[in-house]
Amino acid sequence: MIDACQLSERTACKLAGISRTAFRYQAKPAKDDMLRARLKALAVEQSAYGYLLLHGILKGEGLVVNKKHTYRLYTEEGLQVRTKKRKKLQRPRQPMEVPTSVNQRWSMDFVSDQFSYDRRYRVLNVVDDFSREMVGQLVSLSISVSQVARFLSQLFECRDKPRKIICDNGTEFTSKAMFFWSQETGVKLGFIQPSKPTQNAFVESLNGKFRNECLNRHWFRTMEEARREIMAWQYQYNNVRPHSSLNYLPPVAFAEKAA
Repeated sequence: MIDACQLSERTACKLAGISRTAFRYQAKPAKDDMLRARLKALAVEQSAYGYLLLHGILKGEGLVVNKKHTYRLYTEEGLQVRTKKRKKLQRPRQPMEVPTSVNQRWSMDFVSDQFSYDRRYRVLNVVDDFSREMVGQLVSLSISVSQVARFLSQLFECRDKPRKIICDNGTEFTSKAMFFWSQETGVKLGFIQPSKPTQNAFVESLNGKFRNECLNRHWFRTMEEARREIMAWQYQYNNVRPHSSLNYLPPVAFAEKAA
């Protein structure tokens, strides 16, 4: 109205039903970068703290006054924690390091499929994140926690133990038995955040190749047949199949070259 009808600011604001103060208001950009960074750092360090405890720490450091301000940033960053108490181990959020040598870090995950008569079976895939080599595959109708621990221990008899094994939060990996196995062997278990399979990208990529190149090409009738074909694919994958991320070398040849 001011521009089109040449009205004064007072008259235009009166006709529009708004105050002159509101009309003149200029939004100021929030300068919350330092506060956000500190809030996320505290959430990583104290993963069990809710926003009120985090607000108390930030207030003590003189970074914030209003708890509503803290809660807004807390929700925008997706830092909420469960309010329902569950009896489980607390694990810190951890960054994914890039491995620089063989047996520095492994990854493991499950793949499921079914026989020609519809009964399902599972395969535990274990891969070396540096060389992309398939370290081992456990094939069974069902795989218990004790089987996982025993299978990994058997792999250590053939090659050096890794420093860490990355896995998801499945019950086979988060159980007490696996916790004590980790303590006994000295191999750290690194758990990805829930619903973040990209944090376990090496074995997820391997699972896709395994399903496309092996499972989708066969109808297995028996467990013996499945194990025979899967073992043949594992040898082909490790020793013959070129890998694009390894300069088109097979994983075993790449590991020998890097040694």
